[in-house]
Amino acid sequence: MRFSKLQATGNDFILVDARTKEEEWSKLARAMCDRHFGAGADGLILVQNSTTADLKMHIFNSDGSEAEVSGNGLRCFAKYTIEKGLTGKISSRAKQGNCSLTIETLSGVRKVKAYTSRNKVNRVEVNMGLPQFQPDQIPVKVKVDIPIASGPILDYPLLIDGKKLTLSLLSIGNPHAVSFSSRPVADFPLAEIGPKVERHPMFPQRINFEVVRVLSRGKIEARVWERGVGETLACGSGACAIAVAAQLSGYAETQVDIMLEGGTLTISWDRVGEVLLTGPVEEVFTGEWLEGKS
Repeated sequence: MRFSKLQATGNDFILVDARTKEEEWSKLARAMCDRHFGAGADGLILVQNSTTADLKMHIFNSDGSEAEVSGNGLRCFAKYTIEKGLTGKISSRAKQGNCSLTIETLSGVRKVKAYTSRNKVNRVEVNMGLPQFQPDQIPVKVKVDIPIASGPILDYPLLIDGKKLTLSLLSIGNPHAVSFSSRPVADFPLAEIGPKVERHPMFPQRINFEVVRVLSRGKIEARVWERGVGETLACGSGACAIAVAAQLSGYAETQVDIMLEGGTLTISWDRVGEVLLTGPVEEVFTGEWLEGKS
């Protein structure tokens, strides 16, 4: 089975053209994403046919669980499908210097714009849709003894191992908890706290957890613990959640750079419409997965 590995600010994915394939994808994701015995990646992305968009993206995390959407995954998906010429329509658009396409995900259809040079995609803008703030939209089970306003849930208290966190809770097509800190994010014990936040009972579908420090109104540093993966070098939807939470808390402008270990992502949001994510994307290598290896 042919595959390609791509990375977007260090968030890496294995991509497979699965339009005519049927496999035990969850099992295969665990095998292929293993960094010692497989190709190594944060997730497996399948290209499938769609009746509502140009193509469908189906994501499996490295632990085999399914993910609703991924901002960095969408950028990798766009580069892969355009450069492989998986549809004539997409291929012809790419020759014009940029290419717009629609991608079906488990959380709805997402629009992307890819910027090309010499028939290679080097940067992609993703429309991540409207942020969602209601508890049942995230989803999150809030305590009845803690007052919650009708608007966004900001500074929600959570005690983990004696450490008090204040969380901004929202969905960018998948659930996020953003914690602002006054200390460098490198000092935060993410390996210990991250999995406990992810699997806390208040999050029925688990959650992605971001610890962040505001450097200025246009720059924020962050680390991310991704649901079903662990700490990653970057997270597109996480960067969007950080930017939205920072704006709502009065920390950031309508456009902000989110500085992650794998690189910088630029997020734009006008506090009314959809969140836009822009960043670079690269192909790392291509290969063949041997039959029966999973």
